[in-house]
Amino acid sequence: MPRAPRTRHARRPRGNLGLLLLGPALVAGVAYLDPGNVAANVTAGARYGYLLIWVVVCANLVAWLIQYLSAKLGVVTGKSLPELLGERFGSRAGRIAYWMQAEGVAIATDLAEVIGGAVALWLLFDVPLLVGGLITGAVSMVLLTVQSRRGPRAFEFVIIGLLAVIVLGFIWGVVVAPPDPAGVVGGLVPRFEGTDSVLLAVSVLGATIMPHAIYAHSSLARDRFRDRGGLTTVRLLRATRLDVSVAMLIAGGVNLAMMLLAAANLAGVEGTDTLEGAHAALGEALGPVVATMFAIGLLASGLASTSVGAYAGAEIMQGLLHMRIPLLTRRLVTLVPALIILGFGIDPTLALVLSQVVLSFGIPFALIPLVRLTADRSVMGEHVNGRWTTVAGVAAAVALSALNAVLLWLVITGA
Repeated sequence: MPRAPRTRHARRPRGNLGLLLLGPALVAGVAYLDPGNVAANVTAGARYGYLLIWVVVCANLVAWLIQYLSAKLGVVTGKSLPELLGERFGSRAGRIAYWMQAEGVAIATDLAEVIGGAVALWLLFDVPLLVGGLITGAVSMVLLTVQSRRGPRAFEFVIIGLLAVIVLGFIWGVVVAPPDPAGVVGGLVPRFEGTDSVLLAVSVLGATIMPHAIYAHSSLARDRFRDRGGLTTVRLLRATRLDVSVAMLIAGGVNLAMMLLAAANLAGVEGTDTLEGAHAALGEALGPVVATMFAIGLLASGLASTSVGAYAGAEIMQGLLHMRIPLLTRRLVTLVPALIILGFGIDPTLALVLSQVVLSFGIPFALIPLVRLTADRSVMGEHVNGRWTTVAGVAAAVALSALNAVLLWLVITGA
């Protein structure tokens, strides 16, 4: 008797399924490409050339582990990091205190993203900074409405589209004007040159490993895989590792491109440690196309990252305080400080760089509980972290906290 032909849908190819499950890490990865990254990386490259390349590389390697643990927590438990923390605080006062520091991080995040979008609109269309901040905030509201009404998949498609624009905008200049290979290799050797280089290193670190991305990724993974479609947790975690690897490869490559672009073309040029100065200098050195692509990438990063940041802020409030407030009210909480800075004419690039330093101090509050929870068998069951994964997570938390302590000491003493 002849064998019946196999139907098309009898077995789905493993590789294709993995690709279909991509998304949450790419959305969370936008946090690694916000205007704060642009300011920190361009400033570091303009002032110190290739010196701090090693910071970008090391931070991205650590970021892979952190983002995977965050996504793993959401996939395995079906809850976000803020939700699990909210369940474990013994008192409401503890939840409020923790939320206040997380809210400070959210405000610093939005500060960088709204200011970056406003600067980009000014560079591209001569829109006043305050008006540009309002436009950036309004667009983020629209994108958040897409997430709440159309679901996580639609939100992912929009953010990934903006991610593609970011990549093109910042990679273009490096393709047109490649960096010096010897300088790049030399920049992989860890070292500093004075207090200011340490400040910039922590700023780059805060821009790369961002607390709100840790909170958001667990929520994004939870929402995306709430309906598992018959897939096992092991299969979802395998797809998650691929998702995180792709996202961190993109984020790391673009962050490195930002610093290399500045190091190769802006080092020693006066005024290029600001976004406006960098844009003008790129136009003069490499032509208007490169400068315009730089500004377009900056705009896309502002619009995408402020939406992800607002999403994270809402999840933090819901998980810790067990309350939701109207979208407009929630958005205004973090938007107003950025608009005040724009309205008073404070240097946007300085505000961006300092915001990244604030973010770096929020890292231990997100990272230490993340490592603790994913190493807890009562939380993770058979998917609990292995010994070496926990050791790597603890080492990352200790190193990041120590670097922040050194920075604080240097700033206080004026060393």
